[in-house]
Amino acid sequence: MKPFGSQWRFPVAGATVALIGSGCAVVLILTNPKPDDYADHAGQQLVGFLTQELCRSDGLPMLLQMWVRDCPQLVASQQQALAHLAARFTTRLDLGVASVYTTRLGGQDLAPGFTLPRLKAVTLAAAGQFVMLRSESDNGSLE
Repeated sequence: MKPFGSQWRFPVAGATVALIGSGCAVVLILTNPKPDDYADHAGQQLVGFLTQELCRSDGLPMLLQMWVRDCPQLVASQQQALAHLAARFTTRLDLGVASVYTTRLGGQDLAPGFTLPRLKAVTLAAAGQFVMLRSESDNGSLE
């Protein structure tokens, strides 16, 4: 013969697990970063990428190197513009509890003989955080 309380353990445990799981899902839905949050994040990432690509000794054409005194500062001053640019070339897959952002940009001619590097980045956004899953640039490098 079973004790009286043992038959209630499984339904209570199942209900508790379902309640905790539902609570976690609601928290993830509420903290899923919005496109504006991603644009700010992408602007910061683009500043880092373009600083590495453009501010090295062979990154800019010689004429621009003579004109630009502080390349990293110049790139950093364009963070808002880069955020808007990233937002224009980004698609979002909204999964409710998380989002996957795919940004594809670059390849435009900025000056004769100078093309903006191509970049593709896939980023997972969840719980207010961003994790880059994959990135590719012109030279075929994969990070």
